[in-house]
Amino acid sequence: MGRQKKVLSLSAMAAVAGIVFYVLTMPRVLSIDVIPDNTADLANGETMFWAGGCASCHAAPDAEDNERLKLAGGVALDTPFGIFRVPNISPDVKHGIGTWTTLNFINAMVKGVSPDGRHYYPAFPYTNYQNMRMADLIDLKAFLDTLPAVNNEVAAHEIKFPFSIRRGLGLWKLLYLHPLSNPISSDQSAPVQRGRYLVQGPAHCGACHTPRDILGGEITDRQLAGAMSPEISDDGEPGRIPNITSHDDGIGGWTEQDIVYALESGFNPDFDSFGGSMVEVQENMARLSPDDRAAIAAYLKSIPRLPSE
Repeated sequence: MGRQKKVLSLSAMAAVAGIVFYVLTMPRVLSIDVIPDNTADLANGETMFWAGGCASCHAAPDAEDNERLKLAGGVALDTPFGIFRVPNISPDVKHGIGTWTTLNFINAMVKGVSPDGRHYYPAFPYTNYQNMRMADLIDLKAFLDTLPAVNNEVAAHEIKFPFSIRRGLGLWKLLYLHPLSNPISSDQSAPVQRGRYLVQGPAHCGACHTPRDILGGEITDRQLAGAMSPEISDDGEPGRIPNITSHDDGIGGWTEQDIVYALESGFNPDFDSFGGSMVEVQENMARLSPDDRAAIAAYLKSIPRLPSE
């Protein structure tokens, strides 16, 4: 009889644990009430598109410059967690986001939840996009809707266990999906505030330049201090992404003008050029306004100087 009670007790505990897991990992989304009633600004939507580097990831692999607005997807990201394949986000109704509503798009961008209620993996940097203004998200969706529809089906991810249990991402989000809560001080200039918004929001610079912990979350007190590359290189070793704070380990010797010129031209103060994935990032930044590039530079020079790890 005692054995039977023990089994029943363990079964009850397992049931309770299952219910708790189910509740904690439920995808949480915004309602239609959060969307303001305004007319989309396509020019601003294009600015958000280039600031966000959408074409860098979502264009087809090896797409030529004139094909970068065809967001067919298919780029494979080989990471320690498995292989992530970047989706088609063209307006195609079958394989892209042509059937998505604006609310679907906003929930993907700020909550990391698909229209059918599944968690997205944070290889999609919604932890940064959640910091974007609602109007900018609306404008970005409207701009994406003007781009060519591409009928391309992207293969599924190949994720290692236990990360393949997508529902578990609900717990990950409880730890890491928190929008910025420390607003810019009122004594900081408008360019610094604009730069902070671009860097911490659409440009998602921290997604690469901030180190991550064992669970893949950004280490917030090491913002932009350099990190190991999230991708595995051809030789099987991760590369190093540089420190972009003003520490001597980073861009301490760069002036704001140096940063602006580098983002526009691709050349750093030593007249060396960017390499790797930063080439496409710079090409995106070159499409921003001079004021936005200057704002990014002003913000980067205003943040704490942190040594590389």
